[in-house]
Amino acid sequence: MKHQPTFYEKYIKRLLDILLSGLALIVLSPVLLIVAILVKIKLGSPVLFCQERPGKDEEIFKLYKFRTMLNTEKDGKLLSDEERLTPFGRKLRALSLDELPELLNIFNGDMSIVGPRPLLVKYLPLYNEEQKHRHDVRPGLTGWAQVHGRNLLSWEERFAHDVWYTEHISFMTDAKIIHMTVRCVLIKEGISSETAATMEEFTGSAIKEREQLHVG
Repeated sequence: MKHQPTFYEKYIKRLLDILLSGLALIVLSPVLLIVAILVKIKLGSPVLFCQERPGKDEEIFKLYKFRTMLNTEKDGKLLSDEERLTPFGRKLRALSLDELPELLNIFNGDMSIVGPRPLLVKYLPLYNEEQKHRHDVRPGLTGWAQVHGRNLLSWEERFAHDVWYTEHISFMTDAKIIHMTVRCVLIKEGISSETAATMEEFTGSAIKEREQLHVG
């Protein structure tokens, strides 16, 4: 079923995104500058990590974050994410400071403060029909999945939370998620999965596989 935006989503949510992200960029500018300098010293250039991600209606945009990892190679050897993620990078992630440049994405309209997290472009063909609805809305800096386990969730659980959010967008829901996000950041909850430095790669769900077999 096609997503039907509510009055809040159409007229208020975007206005709040502009006002709050703009204010945050001004207030947090000293923090942004300090983190940028530290990243330059600890990890070198480039300071920002830039990667294409799918946004609303699967339109591609460039996501900005502070770097938390070393380069992919060292002495000619390919490094795993576990090896590339430095103690300094872990601290940035634990405090969610690496996400601060995404305020620019929010101000520009690519993202919202609250919404499903923007994932990799290569995952697009792997979603089943229900999971695709996570792209009915702008992706967010934080979301319903992030305050209910973050990277500790399985992919199916994570996507179920994302789709639930698209069906229950309201001012009160967004306010609740922002409040819960502050708590999650303070207690450093769900930063890594139980088996990886961040989150295992998504390779498709069992539901998707059954759909493909049925079509075949």
